[in-house]
Amino acid sequence: MNNTTLIPVVTTKAQAMSWDDATWILTSSFIIFTMQSGFGLLEAGCVSAKNEVNIMVKNAVDVVFGGITYWAYGYGLSFGDGEYSNAFVGVGQFLVDGDESSDIGQIYSTFIFQLSFATTATTIVSGAMAERTKLTAYVIFSFLNTVVYCIPAHWIWASNGFLKTLGVVDIAGSGGVHLLGAVSAIVAAMLLGPRRGRYDSQNKKQLGNPTNALVGMFMLWWGWLGFNCGSTFGISGGKWILAAKSAVTTINASVGGGVAGLIYSFIVNKKKFMIEDLVNSILGSLVSITASCAIVRPWESIVIGAIGALFVVSFCPLLDRLKIDDPVGAFAVHGIGGIWGMIAVGIFGDDDKIERITDGRSGLTHGGGFYLLGVQVLAIVCIVGWSGSISFILLYLINRTIGLRLSPEEEDLGSDIVEHDINTVSRYLDGCQLQVNEQMTVRRSSFGIIRRHSGMKTPTEVGADNIGFQMQ
Repeated sequence: MNNTTLIPVVTTKAQAMSWDDATWILTSSFIIFTMQSGFGLLEAGCVSAKNEVNIMVKNAVDVVFGGITYWAYGYGLSFGDGEYSNAFVGVGQFLVDGDESSDIGQIYSTFIFQLSFATTATTIVSGAMAERTKLTAYVIFSFLNTVVYCIPAHWIWASNGFLKTLGVVDIAGSGGVHLLGAVSAIVAAMLLGPRRGRYDSQNKKQLGNPTNALVGMFMLWWGWLGFNCGSTFGISGGKWILAAKSAVTTINASVGGGVAGLIYSFIVNKKKFMIEDLVNSILGSLVSITASCAIVRPWESIVIGAIGALFVVSFCPLLDRLKIDDPVGAFAVHGIGGIWGMIAVGIFGDDDKIERITDGRSGLTHGGGFYLLGVQVLAIVCIVGWSGSISFILLYLINRTIGLRLSPEEEDLGSDIVEHDINTVSRYLDGCQLQVNEQMTVRRSSFGIIRRHSGMKTPTEVGADNIGFQMQ
């Protein structure tokens, strides 16, 4: 059977990609890069105002330190095709460069595309560690975390990777990016423990800035189209058809997920549409379709997205009952959505007849038997085992040396002032003063008395409520 892979390890001139394929890859990479802004805004919207700058900085750290390590050794471990490359790890093309004797354009465009995937996997972790992690500890983790991503990437996407050889299909990373990052995220959340006061009976979870969270969701929604459509790795031949199909299935999945999430929220929350349910259901549906976007039918993508969304929003309360504090729902969205996305390939996947992505195999609903489903489950086990164990080792060593967590006093003050010398409380209260002034209505009676509406909170009260900061 044809052993074509959508993310090829190719360096020979005979197999070189065309310029239009390279243009498609680069354009998709630039779109994917904007997802860093989306993740940053989403995560900043989920945390209190005293930590929102810090969470944006961590997203920049993911690109800066994750980028240098992926260039130095990550790409080589994933897609190196040197003499010692094997089914477990790639060897070669370290310190990525090209010369006149190699296909420079292909190496460079492939590197940029894969770099955007690698930094996304690390960014998923930052949300689960929010509001209680030392920035220095996170910098070290971001620097080292590349190794967590690049080895499974070789298994799944390199032409000689053992999971690829077995027939595993993960077109754009439900498992290789999202599940992998989510497992690291929940390991980090469990090692860190809950934020101070998170599970006090009177401390109800609320989004710090729902507007930012929604804007972040829209940016991720846009970026996901580049994520999935770009994973056809070109538009030459018949690949443009797969790219167009990926766009349709990606949108359809998010539509199905959004509808399912809103219905769930309306029923469970007594006719209220909760913002976190809307955001998590749409993002969870996007994660769910990522593995199969080019090999399922449009109506199947709606089903995949709806089921994925329901799994995700149903799982979030379970984490809280277990007192696993994941401020942005990273594991539910990317982990549960990623697992379902990989399984969905084995159920709904079909041979595309263009690039033969599944090597001629089909899922259960297309009469393909259990083989494809079986290897997809094997991939899930391998990814969870690798990511969980290596992430635990890295985080444990960091915790035993410089420590992962802020002190209780620093956590109360907030990372913005502790790590960046930004007095968020003062800045936020100034904004609250303006807000209160706008909301105040002044009535002048016949006696010239100015009255303030009853029930209006003072700026200090508004700030304390929204910042999550105990005013002394």
